[in-house]
Amino acid sequence: MTRRWLVTGCSSGLGRALADAAAEAGDLVIATAREPATLNDLADRYPDRLSTVALDVCDADQCEAAVAHAVDRFGGVDVLVNNAGSGLFGAVEEVSDDELREQLEVLTVAPWRLTRLVLPLMRRQGNGHIVNVSSIAGRIGLPGLSAYVAGKYALEGMSQALAAEVAPFGIRVHAVEPGGFATRYGTSLTEAAHRIPAYAQSTGDVEAGLRGMPTNPDLTHPEVFAHHVLRLVASPTAPLRVPIGADAYAFLEAAEAAGTAELAAAQAFIEDSDERPGPDTAPATPTA
Repeated sequence: MTRRWLVTGCSSGLGRALADAAAEAGDLVIATAREPATLNDLADRYPDRLSTVALDVCDADQCEAAVAHAVDRFGGVDVLVNNAGSGLFGAVEEVSDDELREQLEVLTVAPWRLTRLVLPLMRRQGNGHIVNVSSIAGRIGLPGLSAYVAGKYALEGMSQALAAEVAPFGIRVHAVEPGGFATRYGTSLTEAAHRIPAYAQSTGDVEAGLRGMPTNPDLTHPEVFAHHVLRLVASPTAPLRVPIGADAYAFLEAAEAAGTAELAAAQAFIEDSDERPGPDTAPATPTA
């Protein structure tokens, strides 16, 4: 079965590896990037199967144009991969309103917009896949990545609700959660304009680890990501949330264990109360 892909953020890293792998497998691919010239080698390698288009996912007109190009070139979209992203490093107190809005625009609003644009096509054809590229940060609150974590948590919530909404139409949804990959993510992180030295003690180790990603030999290569996303789309039984990467499961298993312990502690806290609200313990109504 030949699938028609629309993949955002293909200039490098995970998106580029996926566009390459899908075209190599014989599928039809619309590969997007802010600067489509960065994809010329892929277009030359697969002239009949891969088409490039300029796309800044924060530009609503360009989003509409990219979907229209997919329809004009290949007749529609079977798989939308919301991969384009950016990272902002800064603690909650350090991140301004404008910086937060910009981060959420890329990580949450843009995938929502593109999903909204392709869903009418998928509903008419009675099938389709939405693949939202989240992160293990969509389930773990990493200090210093507050805005990024917020965006990925929102993307995961959207994916869960969307999956239930579109299931009757034969459309499947997946939130893919990469761990550490050998990409430029760590070095391309921007920093909040207003940094507060006091936060170095709680965020410094995370930032150092992220900045050191290019020299970390243990990180997973993007081709592994591409391989599993192709398997995911081909499988009728793949789950909604799929962590990918050598370190992803260790991080998430620890997070799940911590969540279970926190739930037990919360339940014990509530049940340990000596007083129960009721008619005899309700506070008196103030009088004038």
